Amino acid sequence: MIGWLSLAGGVLLVGMGALWTLQGLGVVGGSVMSGATQWAVIGPIVAVLGIWLVVRGVRRVRAGNRRREGGSSR
Repeated sequence: MIGWLSLAGGVLLVGMGALWTLQGLGVVGGSVMSGATQWAVIGPIVAVLGIWLVVRGVRRVRAGNRRREGGSSR
């Protein structure tokens, strides 16, 4: 369960980080964040955190599947 939550949260953070980066760079307009350099810095940091959570979640989900199957299939 924790693996799936980590995976879903990571995907959400990657999306948010990408959007914030694009807004900070002025690519996406229509927001107070558009053109604000701080969001061009915060966005990639959030995206990297999200990638880390995705990797962690995938590892946990795979480990849980191996335990249920009774060991590694390799």
